[in-house]
Amino acid sequence: MSSLFTPLALRGVTLPNRIAMAPMCQYSAGPDGLPTDWHLVHLGTRSVGGAGLVLTEATAVLPEGRISPQDTGIWSGAHVDAWRPVTAFVAAHGAVPAVQLAHAGFKASTYRPWDSGNGGVPDAEGGWTPVAPGAEPFTPGYRTPTALDAAGIAGVVDAFAAAAERALAAGFAAVEVHAAHGYLLNEFLSPLTNHRTDAYGGDRAARMRLTLEVARAVRAAVGESVPVLTRISATDWVEGGWTAEDSVVLAGELAAVGVDLVDASSGGVSTDQRIPLGPGYQVPLAAQIRREAGVPTGAVGLIVEPEHAEQIVASGEADLVLLGRELLRDPYWPRRAAAKLGVAYNGPAQYARA
Repeated sequence: MSSLFTPLALRGVTLPNRIAMAPMCQYSAGPDGLPTDWHLVHLGTRSVGGAGLVLTEATAVLPEGRISPQDTGIWSGAHVDAWRPVTAFVAAHGAVPAVQLAHAGFKASTYRPWDSGNGGVPDAEGGWTPVAPGAEPFTPGYRTPTALDAAGIAGVVDAFAAAAERALAAGFAAVEVHAAHGYLLNEFLSPLTNHRTDAYGGDRAARMRLTLEVARAVRAAVGESVPVLTRISATDWVEGGWTAEDSVVLAGELAAVGVDLVDASSGGVSTDQRIPLGPGYQVPLAAQIRREAGVPTGAVGLIVEPEHAEQIVASGEADLVLLGRELLRDPYWPRRAAAKLGVAYNGPAQYARA
């Protein structure tokens, strides 16, 4: 019996297997952050391909929370209407549709990777002034943010909650709070980027305050039956930064306010990071959080072989395996993995002879 193809129950939702499509920015939204046919095909193909959980890219809760002007959002009723065909298709083909709710903080208003510009997009090209814990830019090439005041912080919390409500109206069955990769919530968590002296800065408890307030508000917005995940950068990979031990504490606090699974990624808050890349390089972070905090986790990062994914779940290192680039290369990886692991895995009738 394959552990990778065992269902996973999270509150009122059951994933058909332990394979998730990780959130991956597509930089292909229409005007004002509306998803397009690209998102229907991109996300829908992975549901047909057999992923149990299909997560959207980082989807902004406010216009100024987009990474680039071409990122998706969910800050209005128009977004609800635009996402509905996508979620309906994903669900109809056996996967659980989920949205990653995000705010880019000081990494907002940047060019797409393939555009000719670097760093911050100026107002004249559709950019805007970002917000952050302080007024320091991510790097000199990025735009200088405005430091959030108390009203601005409260507005961010409210925006995440309102976006979570819209997500349910749009047909998403689960939500993930994005608190990783150097974006706003991660900026508040890390001592490298949070130099505030008010209730949201200073010691670890104060730096965790915003992330916990957001998670609590999202849980209240979606009710008791909807799974809430949180993606964190489990370490900054920088001396003096956020550590795996900090993440164990955060994971326990997240669980206490209603988060069901911690999606353990890493890095992104500093260009000084030194990441030991290799197959499954972040799996030990997920395993440590699961073991020491007693919280379900997702493992992500250069997981490409079915046998490796199977071992991660079977050994108890994580409850869920998230695939990113590997699912870009092969949308049907889950079906190939099932065949390789000797699992009978039913697919669409159109694929009956595959």
